[in-house]
Amino acid sequence: MTLPATTADRRLTILEILEPSGGGSGRHFVDLCGALAARGHKVVAIYSPVRAEARFVQELKALPLAGIHAVSMSRAPSSSDIAAYREIHRIIADEGPFDIVHGHSSKAGALARIGLPGQKPARIYTPHAFRTMDPTLGRIGRLIYGGIEAVLGRFFSDAVICVSDDEKIHAERSLHIPERLLHTVVNGVVTPPSGNRDGIRQKLGVDPDRFLFGFVGRLSAQKAPERLIEAFARITSTDAALAIIGSGELEAEMRTLVSAKGLQNRVHFAPEIPGAEAMQAFDCLVMPSRYEAMSYVMLEAAAAGLPMILTTVGGASTVLDDGRNGILVENADDPAALAAAMDRMLDKSAFAAFRTVASARRDRYSLDRMVEATEAVYRMVLR
Repeated sequence: MTLPATTADRRLTILEILEPSGGGSGRHFVDLCGALAARGHKVVAIYSPVRAEARFVQELKALPLAGIHAVSMSRAPSSSDIAAYREIHRIIADEGPFDIVHGHSSKAGALARIGLPGQKPARIYTPHAFRTMDPTLGRIGRLIYGGIEAVLGRFFSDAVICVSDDEKIHAERSLHIPERLLHTVVNGVVTPPSGNRDGIRQKLGVDPDRFLFGFVGRLSAQKAPERLIEAFARITSTDAALAIIGSGELEAEMRTLVSAKGLQNRVHFAPEIPGAEAMQAFDCLVMPSRYEAMSYVMLEAAAAGLPMILTTVGGASTVLDDGRNGILVENADDPAALAAAMDRMLDKSAFAAFRTVASARRDRYSLDRMVEATEAVYRMVLR
């Protein structure tokens, strides 16, 4: 995709830094870097190979950027942060000066914002879900992570870009980051592919006429795939199927749970199929996450015109009008409400109504809009 470069505003030199190199934040990072470069800006990217997905690295390295650097960053605080800090700031010194340094995720955001050498560029931070949005985080963890985010947000940031109003409200009310520093830029997506519903279903081993619920995401505690499997085991229909697209640390445990529930012939794991591609085979997306800021999966499902069942997490209200294009359920481990919502979706008349509204909303979340809004934040800070 090529976006027109503006002639009135000067070309910017931008450093983009990301730690969790994959998933939704990885998709955002690749799309943003590529689109900014296409607009005529000089873009240098730093990513961490520690948790990098092969597809992310391949797509990033294919972009025509001014520089791409791998710097090992761990997710949790550790002594390795010192080496990562030094390497990041060596790159800043060698390839700068930069107008903008934009850190994505908590680790990259911290390493990029603290103690920049020489003339300081504008410091931008996109958390992609504050750690303190996790409802399972304990009191001590909330104090530690919340304190770090509050200090960095207030004193080491020129702007904090939140990807949903829910995340912005959390930053202001829970972390006490000043409202003047906070901006909401909803993620944007390329319209997912279509036209290969039967082909994807054949890969999954799902009959063309069977109702298919779909889950896309990392099999991790945040995404709560066990909630979905427990709920699916409770639905009244034995004809519906479930596709689980993704991998992660809970994959073996989830496969064991499916076997224990006797669902082997109805639950289909397919970590090798890209999520956006898989969606054309779904009838309904189900995301039972414990916390989110603004999930790319939700946006891609909205762009695909899919009805959704979502828990009440960050960004859900952005893409889902409860009772119109899908169903919001309480964010709880008890699977009863989620199972009831899935049963409701299986009602033919209810599903037809959800699908009609979902189809009418599919053009709301464009990538162009996201990039333009992000660049507007950059230029506002520089002014």
